Amino acid sequence: MSRSRKPDWLLKPLPTGEEFTGIKQTLRDRNLHTVCEEANCPNMGECWSGEDGPGTATFMLMGHKCTRSCGFCDVETGGGESLDPNEPTEVASAVADIGLDYVVLTSVDRDDLPDQGANHFAETIREIKRRNAETLVEVLIPDFQGEPELVRKIIEAEPDVIAHNVETVQRLQGRVRDPRAGYEQSLRVLEQVERESDIHTKTSIMLGHGEHDHEVYQTLADLREAEVDIVTFGQYLRPSADHLPVRSYVHPDKFDTWERVAEDELGFLYCASGPMVRSSYRAGELFVDAVIRDGKTVEQARAEAGAGGD
Repeated sequence: MSRSRKPDWLLKPLPTGEEFTGIKQTLRDRNLHTVCEEANCPNMGECWSGEDGPGTATFMLMGHKCTRSCGFCDVETGGGESLDPNEPTEVASAVADIGLDYVVLTSVDRDDLPDQGANHFAETIREIKRRNAETLVEVLIPDFQGEPELVRKIIEAEPDVIAHNVETVQRLQGRVRDPRAGYEQSLRVLEQVERESDIHTKTSIMLGHGEHDHEVYQTLADLREAEVDIVTFGQYLRPSADHLPVRSYVHPDKFDTWERVAEDELGFLYCASGPMVRSSYRAGELFVDAVIRDGKTVEQARAEAGAGGD
């Protein structure tokens, strides 16, 4: 298959709709960033339009420049920006204005800060919960260089889901991720959350970097050993010619296979798997919402997420 042309299953319509426009305007008015825009997420139109309820946006904290430079990521590299002390309040206000009952927070890496931004992250979680304790908060956190006390600050802020991405199989970590990241370090972060709390854990794996099936299976096995609850699979798409090339476009049938392996064979609570699935994906949010807010069984929540995430 030619690597210069995306297969038909990767084509997505341009974002439109009143809900999409409203979220975009709210973000602009408050000078807030989303990973949806910064990383050119292909699902932005689907998530922001919110046909089955209020739209979803993944807020990106601490600026739009990352101190790391991963080969797959379209977020600008730099860092050194001063933190906006009003950002936690502005994000919480935006969540209220948009009417979100499930919000996702992530951030750039801030290795330049003494606490790597952990306190700022935690303050944002607490501010959202202070305004509405019923709002479910999922956070996609950096590794904080594996420092347990910084990960603990996130745990103590009591989000409903803590996600941290391993991104790829162990062999490809050095090519795909910044040298300051690492497979074992990421596993330790996820293990700590499971060991010290009852918070749901989540991670994401990109396919298309040249991984082999046995390596993907081993990654899933390692994640289950760390007792991770939720995993997502998506297709890596090259943001520009300056980023890592796509080694393969993985067929949707293969994604279906990994979903079955993750849930039925290895025992993950939930797996969202498909070419256009990303870390923060509406089907995954619907699953968590059904389990935590509605008290549904895992089987019921899976079915509900599958229907709402299509």
